[in-house]
Amino acid sequence: MTIIIGLIIGAASLIGGFAAMGGKVLVLWQPWELVIILGVAIGAFIVANPVKVILGTTVAVSDALRNAVPSKRDYLDVLALLYGLMRELRAKGRNAVEPHIEDPSTSPIFQKYPSVLRDANMTTFICDYFRLIIVGNARAHEIEALVDEEIQTIHRDQMKPYHAMSSVADALPAIGIIAAVLGVIKAMGAIDQSPQLLGSLIGAALVGTFIGILFSYSLFGPLAAKIKSVRETRLRNYIVVKQTLLAFMNGADPQIALEHGRKTISGYDRPTIDEVENETMRAGGAETSTADLQGAA
Repeated sequence: MTIIIGLIIGAASLIGGFAAMGGKVLVLWQPWELVIILGVAIGAFIVANPVKVILGTTVAVSDALRNAVPSKRDYLDVLALLYGLMRELRAKGRNAVEPHIEDPSTSPIFQKYPSVLRDANMTTFICDYFRLIIVGNARAHEIEALVDEEIQTIHRDQMKPYHAMSSVADALPAIGIIAAVLGVIKAMGAIDQSPQLLGSLIGAALVGTFIGILFSYSLFGPLAAKIKSVRETRLRNYIVVKQTLLAFMNGADPQIALEHGRKTISGYDRPTIDEVENETMRAGGAETSTADLQGAA
């Protein structure tokens, strides 16, 4: 929604200001300039990126337009799921947890939190590290190094659409100049025509430069920044899982371990201690009181 509002404000200011200066707004409408600029930009984008990145960029743009970032509810679901698994492991041992991580789609614990189960990457991430924990041979610092490496890999993959869109934004001013040069060439072909016609052709040619710069700094550049923001925010749940499991491996009670994960969430979306405790009570009972958590915090 904020993207649409921003575009409306920008377009209204641009067109309104140009009209107020006495400019003829229809001069800005040069569809073939748009075809040249966007066509060359899309072509260069396809040349520069593999198919997976191209498809991933369309998904990333959709996520950016919808601002598809985790909500407080999503964070609570991840924390409650981790609590359920940790509590099961602490109370009943590895044999009780193995069925949940081997087939999460049939797990009663995972089924309580469909938002996590729908995210196949997150589900796999959680199951993989619980599998390493129940093996019992891996040390906490070894798990931490492995998690950090995987999160960096996920981050690099998640940022590929951002880099692809940024490259298009950087190229658009030059592509606009190409369109303007083509327009000037066309105008030079009509050098023997009336000054009025020649002026309109040169004006139309300059619109190419205008469109290239406008799209670069007012559309594609901001959209790339939005993709980066959304993707980095969505990565936060992986950090929550990492910190929670490391605290658990180092001997913290499940409820205390959740506090380590909760603290990594941005203050804008971070659930309170009471909200986390209420969620874990619904997940199967709390082992630590709110007062204990506040003392630990």
